[in-house]
Amino acid sequence: MVLAAPIVTTQLAHISLSFVDTVMVGRLGPDALAGVALGNTIFFNTLLFCMGILMAVGPMVSQAFGADDHDSIGRSVRQGLWMASILSILAFAVLNNGGVILRWLGQSEPNIEKASAYLGAISWGILPFLGFIALRSFIEAVSRPKVVTLIALFGVGLNIFLNYALMFGEFGFPELGLVGTGWASTGVYTFNFLVLLGYVWRQKAFAEYRIFSRLGRPDSHYFKELFRIGFPIGSSMGIETSLFMLTVIMMGWMGTTQLAAHQIAMQCAAFTFMVPLGIGMATSVRVGQSVGRRDSNGASLAGFTGIGISVLFMSMTALGFWLFPRHIVSLYLDLDSPQNAAVIEVAVRLLALAAVFQVVDGIQVAAMGALRGMKDTRTPMVIAAFSYWGIGLVAGYLLAFRFGYGEVGLWWGLVSGLATAAALLTRRFFRLNHSR
Repeated sequence: MVLAAPIVTTQLAHISLSFVDTVMVGRLGPDALAGVALGNTIFFNTLLFCMGILMAVGPMVSQAFGADDHDSIGRSVRQGLWMASILSILAFAVLNNGGVILRWLGQSEPNIEKASAYLGAISWGILPFLGFIALRSFIEAVSRPKVVTLIALFGVGLNIFLNYALMFGEFGFPELGLVGTGWASTGVYTFNFLVLLGYVWRQKAFAEYRIFSRLGRPDSHYFKELFRIGFPIGSSMGIETSLFMLTVIMMGWMGTTQLAAHQIAMQCAAFTFMVPLGIGMATSVRVGQSVGRRDSNGASLAGFTGIGISVLFMSMTALGFWLFPRHIVSLYLDLDSPQNAAVIEVAVRLLALAAVFQVVDGIQVAAMGALRGMKDTRTPMVIAAFSYWGIGLVAGYLLAFRFGYGEVGLWWGLVSGLATAAALLTRRFFRLNHSR
């Protein structure tokens, strides 16, 4: 909990950027909300795949830290920064062709136009965001996460200010509407990275790792190791988020009302998900450090403790979604406005289902984190593909369009995919520890 608390707070700060964006864009109306839903879908799917690859810095550093291998720590971080630079070029190209992707997926032209404008602005923040992730993974892996938390919290306040200034044309800034929130996010990502870079550069405790002494010289061995561990992590995250992306796309086939309601419910679920995600990241560090010390009992205890804490928290949030859905929706939309009535009705139904998958979502992400701490990433990638595509996506499509359950059917598909992953990943961690 000591390690997880600041990591969880950092995760909540990161998702707060998207939460603030959604809340403030909601004041522009359902059409703008639908546009940012599509834009965020492309952005976060691209971002999470890249972020997943860079998350390999965490277990590489944590195991080296447990083994007291300073040279390996520095090499791992340096290659993480190189990887961030390369991935940012690829991601920038994808984001600036988001309109082509959405058009190919059958979205309406007005929604595509709004989403493309948003993506064009936020794409400039991809490099600093990925650089921040590489440095953050290092700092958390050596059990010093508090500075990252402070930077992220300040970024939330900066995001609110920039959103207000750029969306509505305050303080002498131009009124950019939906596009303004994209530029605001880019500004925050850049600020966070520069501050964290300066901290790592000047921190005397990190001097022994010589992170920046040979930054201009790529290390092929560590770069390949980073990619070997990180690619399955990125693929697993990409597979999972593609389930949610395709759900958004299928919601778009149903109409703007369903799409806007889905964005509200999913934003709420994503916000609470940051807590078990942070717990999973802390679990990965604890497991990795135990593995580096060759302490198999400590690795097992750390993993199952993380899973248990995640279950407890997500059970409480599930209860909140179930009991107070209209209060939650009121954060995004005016409940008294007639133009919002249809969206509110659908969002309330979806929040009830969000309560169901909260618990299994918490289990799967904590179990995945525990496995990453052991550098076990390939089999979890296969489990993710089977669970999210083979079960979740197929079930959601059939229930929604073949059996006529509409948006509710799509969400039951999400539940089935997450539940399958939770069971298989937990079983995997148990078997690996039992065999050690």
